[in-house]
Amino acid sequence: MTRLGFVLASDSCIGCHACTVACKSEHDVPLGVNRTWLKYVETGSFPNTGRSFTVMRCNHCEDAPCVTICPTSALHKASNGVVDFDDSRCIGCKACMNACPYDAIYINPATNTANKCNFCNHRVEVGLEPACVVVCPTHAIITGDLDDPNSEIARIVARDKVSVRAPEQGTNPKVFYRGVDQAALDPTRTRIADDGMIWADTTPDHPTISGVMAEHSGNGVIGRTAYTTTHAMTWKSKVSGYLVTKAIAAGVMAMAALMVILGHGASSSAAGLLPAVVAGVFTAVTGVLLVADLKQPGRFLYILTKSNTSSWLVRGAWILGAFAGVTGLWGLLDLINAESVLPWLALPQVVLSAGVAGYTAFLFGQCEGRDLWQTPLLLPTLLAQAVVAGAASYGLLDLVIDVPEATAVRITMLGGLGALALLILTEVVSHGSRSVELATLEMTRGRYAQRFWFGGVVLGLLVPMVLTAVALSADGATSGLSAVAGLSALVGLFAYEDAYVRAGQSVPLS
Repeated sequence: MTRLGFVLASDSCIGCHACTVACKSEHDVPLGVNRTWLKYVETGSFPNTGRSFTVMRCNHCEDAPCVTICPTSALHKASNGVVDFDDSRCIGCKACMNACPYDAIYINPATNTANKCNFCNHRVEVGLEPACVVVCPTHAIITGDLDDPNSEIARIVARDKVSVRAPEQGTNPKVFYRGVDQAALDPTRTRIADDGMIWADTTPDHPTISGVMAEHSGNGVIGRTAYTTTHAMTWKSKVSGYLVTKAIAAGVMAMAALMVILGHGASSSAAGLLPAVVAGVFTAVTGVLLVADLKQPGRFLYILTKSNTSSWLVRGAWILGAFAGVTGLWGLLDLINAESVLPWLALPQVVLSAGVAGYTAFLFGQCEGRDLWQTPLLLPTLLAQAVVAGAASYGLLDLVIDVPEATAVRITMLGGLGALALLILTEVVSHGSRSVELATLEMTRGRYAQRFWFGGVVLGLLVPMVLTAVALSADGATSGLSAVAGLSALVGLFAYEDAYVRAGQSVPLS
């Protein structure tokens, strides 16, 4: 069994970019993206300064999270240990980009598929070395079989002091660095200066910690990133919106099941056809958002026809499909006046609603490059959000239908909001790692602070809590208060999710 790997000798690298150019030429890599690139880091203060050159690329991990999360096995392990890819299977979901702790994957603008360093496997398989190895003038890139004790790379790894990037992620990378400045391997310890870089102006897509992160995290910055490449944010408003739409669908059907359990199954408007239609519409919107976010939307059925069952994108699709089927059956039974069967469907409907609301916690858990999303609090947070979304939707429906057990709905709303507030508070004050601390700072004090505090906390928690409490204590018609509370909660839910999704991707990985 061959286990190919790289040694990147930073103590020999002269920063000439020959490897980057050779890689681009060999693979026709378009402008603006790179399979391999150089990072310049400067440390010290004048006159005692130093500059180190570090080659960045895919680490061909033993336990590659990109392979696990890829829903169609477009990313896969070759028999020689190389993590390779198949353009023809990629749907452009970008999940692999958030799963990779090394920023090594990009979307090829020419093919709209995920590409990265594949060790020049087409060359290796016919006995040639990768293009970057051939052109390196100082033999700073060494490849070979890590399991062959007589190979040059195995001797270097065994004999010399070598380091790997992000060892805490447990991916067992097969790219080793010799003679590297440790600041170059940890992008949270260096920062792009405000005066720009050597040959390019900085843009928001250049990975670096923000001023807020540096100011409020005990700093820890010991170097200046003088040259690197851009890496655009992967998941944005469509993903934030999908989290809200599926929470509404799941929450509405959970509330409908509660209505049936409380004996209101005969009410089509409150517990039968109407909630099934609302949930069906928002499930469809969820699907539209997911497909629209793909770079290859025409291949969306590959999730079902070329499934990698270890991916929570695939498992989530199954859960959404089962939920849609049971929800459709729920509405059909009410339509044909067979509502007496609904109590038998109540438990499966609640279980599937919880699955729809919560499976994203496991999907985000597979995004090992984004530490903020690894929290065990994410699952209960998503479930609490579904409870709030369901109660909020019933608060809005109360304007047009007679919702029975309105008091129970409002109590459910308050309970969900209280649980959500406690979970968010716990998340904000507890920091599992430096990356989590930096992402939390960006969410609460940085670029997304207004979205988080005004949108997520004020509109999403405080306003609906107050209005719902007033509606519970007031006499007479209070459906207007419940509707405003529900609308405020849903708007705030999107604001919070958008801040959370974006902040999780704000910490640089390279």
